[in-house]
Order: sequence, then structure tokens, then C-alpha cells
Amino acid sequence: MFPLADTKSPVAVQAAVAGIYAGMFPKAGPGYVARVFGWAVDAFGGCYRDYQPVDARYHDFEHTLQGTLCYALILQGRQRTEAQPPIPQRMFELGLLAILLHDTGYLKVRGDNEGTGAKYTLIHVSRSANFAQQLLAEKSYDREDIGVVSRMIRCTGVNVKLDAIPFQNDLERAVGYCIGTADLLGQMAAVDYPDKLPILFAEFAESARYSGTKLIFESVEHLVRMTGGFWEKYVLPKVEKDFQGVYRYLSDPYPAGPNAYLIHIEANIKRVRKMAAEQEAVVAK
Repeated sequence: MFPLADTKSPVAVQAAVAGIYAGMFPKAGPGYVARVFGWAVDAFGGCYRDYQPVDARYHDFEHTLQGTLCYALILQGRQRTEAQPPIPQRMFELGLLAILLHDTGYLKVRGDNEGTGAKYTLIHVSRSANFAQQLLAEKSYDREDIGVVSRMIRCTGVNVKLDAIPFQNDLERAVGYCIGTADLLGQMAAVDYPDKLPILFAEFAESARYSGTKLIFESVEHLVRMTGGFWEKYVLPKVEKDFQGVYRYLSDPYPAGPNAYLIHIEANIKRVRKMAAEQEAVVAK
């Protein structure tokens, strides 16, 4: 079954991640995954401080759940290969916080009624890190752990220079790369990814209007035409080289067995290219 859990259901994804967590760390106490999922549900649902419910239509809570599930599966696969250094429970937990909070930068405070949170696209990573710092300080996390989560969140930036992130050790870097990979693969493998491209374009357009920057896509059709190249020229090289190929931990068996995420992404790219060809045929008539 793909995905392992229905990513439209926080309850289903929480249960799947909790099962992975318990399998990886059988001595861990119960309740951690449910607790931190509760924080994320509250944040995106408008139940935290003076923040409104998320209104970005592409970078919604399901987007976060897609990445979160993929993150847990990557770390599970990594542990099964006995890769070094092993990821301890604490680092898994901090990574889980990072992926759950990595798009809180799209949230608006009450009274911010202009447009949607998509207007913050260009600065959403720094806003997400600031949100995480605030939330985790309230939850009594120390400065060291908050710093780890903030640095991991930076791995999800589209144009981030990874060598500029001051990781404190190889463990932190390894989990950060798993988060960056999961953020990309989780969304692109979703069965409705091609259908959401118009919504993604609308977010890009809103961001450009708000920030006064040039929109790199001329239209939805242009975005559709460019998506295959985005996968081949940006995402694949990034997950392979920059993120050191951690996506292979999703392969069964590791490292060269079928990889469900890649299989579904390739199917989506094939569908997107068919959509682009059909659009071009209509224009040519």
C-alpha cells in the first residue's frame, strides 16, 4: 500500500509514525509522538496563540503530513541498514519536530487578513524556524535542542546553501538531509500532485505580488511544462548529491530494490508530461 497511511488524516499518519518510532526505539516511553503531533495539529488548526488556521492551499497540513511520513520511513530504513552513525532516539525526535514545524512559516497571525500565507513563500523558512523556537521554548526545550531543530528546518529551503548551515555534528547533518529529502519526495509522490500544480502556481503568483519579485512561471501551463525538468534537473540531483542519497533508505531491499516514492514520482512526471503535451496540442490547433 502506498502511502503507508492516508496523508489527509493526521490520526492515520500519527499512528503510522508512532508505530515506526516504537519499532526503532522499543524502550521509549509512550506518548511522545502523539504529544508533538498534537502541537502541530493545534498550530495548523488555529489553536496556538494568536495564529490563524493555515490557509495556504498547497502548503497545507497534508503537505506537512506527507513529509513527516516520508521522514519516518527514511529513518526506519536507515536503521535497518545499520548505517553509521546510528540515529539515537533524541535525534529522531528533534527531526520529527523539525519536519512537523518546517512550514509553520505559512501561518498568519490574527488580524493579518491580506491574502493567504502563501504570500510568505520567500521567507517561510526563516518564519518557520522562528515559530519553532517560540513554541519549543514554551515547551521547555533547551537552547541546544531548539538550535538543532532550527538548523534542520533550514534544510527545506529551496535555495539553501547546505554548507552554510552550522551543523554541530554528523548526526544532526544526517537527520537534516533526511528532512530535506522527505519534504521533496513526500509531496511529489502524492497521487494528486499533478492536480495540485494550479494551486502551487497560485501560491507562487501570490508570493510574487506580495514581495514585488518577478514570477518565474508565465502561467499554470508553463509550470506544468517545467515540472519534468524540475524533477530531473533540480530534485534528483539535490537528493542524490546534496542530501547524499538518503532516499535510497526507502528502497526495499536497500539500496537498489524498488523505491515506492520514486516509482510514484516517475508516474506523476509521466502524467504531467502528458498534460503538457495535451496543452500544446490545444494551442497548436
